Order: sequence, then C-alpha cells, then structure tokens
Amino acid sequence: MQPGSLDFLMPKGSTFSRTLTWKVSGSPVNLTDYTARMQARTSHISGTVVLDLTTANSKIALGGAAGTITLSLSAADTAAITAQSLSYDLELVSAGGVVTRLVEGQIVLTPEVTR
Repeated sequence: MQPGSLDFLMPKGSTFSRTLTWKVSGSPVNLTDYTARMQARTSHISGTVVLDLTTANSKIALGGAAGTITLSLSAADTAAITAQSLSYDLELVSAGGVVTRLVEGQIVLTPEVTR
C-alpha cells in the first residue's frame, strides 16, 4: 500500500488534536489489536526525534472498529518545539507484526504571540 500524503499546520503553544480514519474500499479498518507510532524530525535523515507519538505513551488513541486514529499533543508539547517544520510518518502495526505506513508529510509550526 502506498502511504497517503497529509500535511499539518500546528500552532505552537496550543493543544493539537487530529482524528484520521483508515478506510479500505470505503469501509473502516478494524484497529482492534493494532498499535500505532509516529515520529517527526527536522528532516527524514535526521537522527534526532522531535516528536514521538505512540499508543504506548497515549499520544495516539485507536478507535477499534471505527478505524479512527487520534493524534494528541498538549499545549506544553507544542510550545517546546523549536523547529519551524518537521517531516513525519504514521505507522500502524497489526497484532501479527505487519507494519503499514498510513500517511507521511510535513508539520508546519506557527509561532505563538500570546505568552
């Protein structure tokens, strides 16, 4: 499967939450027994992880039979990012260990004025 392309605009210092739905032929994929992971870096070749979202650290929540994937960052998380843009990808891992890169793209951070 070819990953989708999806860019995000992320206001620094604000709570960030986005919900995606994985569908195949118009029907949601049942994500029961899946885990998810997403990393963002200043470039795809950088060794430094700027954002690390997983189901294990509760920054990604999966919606079971509804096929939803909710990404969540606190205002403190987004305020701590010093980069202006990041490259990311989001992977889902089945109970059998099959890894699917669902989406990839750029995160553009906008600066906070009110502090």
